[in-house]
Amino acid sequence: MELTATGALLAAHDVIRQPLGEILPRLSEVLEPLIPHRAAVELSTHCAHSPFKRSGGAELPFTAAELTPLLAAGVPGEPWQGPAWVGGAEREVVAVRSDATPRGSVLVLVREEGAEPAGTAELGLAQALWDLVTSHFDRFASEAVPDALARSRTAADTRARVTAELTTAHAAALSGLLGVLRSRALDDSAARATATDLAVSSLIELRAESQRDRSVAEEPALEAFARLSDVLRPMLRHSPVRLELGPPESVRTLPADVAHGTRAIVRALLLIVLEQEAVSRVHVGWTLTEHELRATVRDDGPGLLDSCPLGAGSVTDRLEVLGGRLELDAVPGWGTTLTATVPLATPDAPAAAMSPLTGLGEREVEVLTHLALGHRNRQIAQELHISESTVKFHVANILNKLGVGSRGEAAALFHKAA
Repeated sequence: MELTATGALLAAHDVIRQPLGEILPRLSEVLEPLIPHRAAVELSTHCAHSPFKRSGGAELPFTAAELTPLLAAGVPGEPWQGPAWVGGAEREVVAVRSDATPRGSVLVLVREEGAEPAGTAELGLAQALWDLVTSHFDRFASEAVPDALARSRTAADTRARVTAELTTAHAAALSGLLGVLRSRALDDSAARATATDLAVSSLIELRAESQRDRSVAEEPALEAFARLSDVLRPMLRHSPVRLELGPPESVRTLPADVAHGTRAIVRALLLIVLEQEAVSRVHVGWTLTEHELRATVRDDGPGLLDSCPLGAGSVTDRLEVLGGRLELDAVPGWGTTLTATVPLATPDAPAAAMSPLTGLGEREVEVLTHLALGHRNRQIAQELHISESTVKFHVANILNKLGVGSRGEAAALFHKAA
């Protein structure tokens, strides 16, 4: 099937006029007659709110990690087709890379096995449409209204924290594996068996972590510390460093996010401490006061640790989220004590996160954006491809939701929020 120039322009217009969440499904529908496919997935690195999206193929376990190699290896402007690992298996795909944004984006159409290769004209149209869509997304990212921008930043911050936490968990598992492999007390057979058991246990722990945390709002302090102990012991099981544990002397419960976050912090601090030379003993303890949880990691090393390695990754990120602080006490020749103090109460959300535009719908925000630029109803209707009566309807709703009496007041609120 071929599209005329007029048909291609109409198709492009139809795609980008959709609400943001409907653009990929509509693009998939437009490309289906030209490049038959069972699913469409995208990785748009400029979009912090939801960089990975999918349309169709609900039964296939797509992940953003699978698309990353296609984004990195693809050549912008030159669609590629062939077998690739997506949806948990090797499948026939068409990958379209765009450099319309600095970090690029990739659209992947998943085809049936043995499908006929797409023609040059079809690939060219797919490339043009994806470049247009990517540019369209980039405009929304660069000109985001305050409420959408706040959501995007929150999503990006959460993603960064989760990534840091998973990185620490993986580092802890690898540290335990290295301890096994380096141990001179185990022969090859015992080392392999022990390493396998440790790897399996770590994998089960990682998979179960999210499920447990969703189902538990609070944890008894002793149980929370016991979970920490279960994570720390394998890290030092075959290490010459002796681990001493000091559980809290309290039967109180902790908020789940405090317990979970503190475990991640302690694990990260222990990894830092173990990088020092001449450490033979490490003590990890928790102390509960009325308002705080204090987690200490104390070693008998050279006492020369400074704050530099503590300022990156999950330690400061996690403490910032929990409203906590970190103290370092290093005494040359005697060792180092690291104390992470975490308040038990949830930190107040910043007032700046609340926007007067929060209650507006997506189309209402678009209309208000034009209002703030001084556009009249006819121009807004032309820009958004809707009728003037629809614009009037949206304007009335905007004034009502914002509690203002004129377009000028609404525009003033928009600029104040920006």
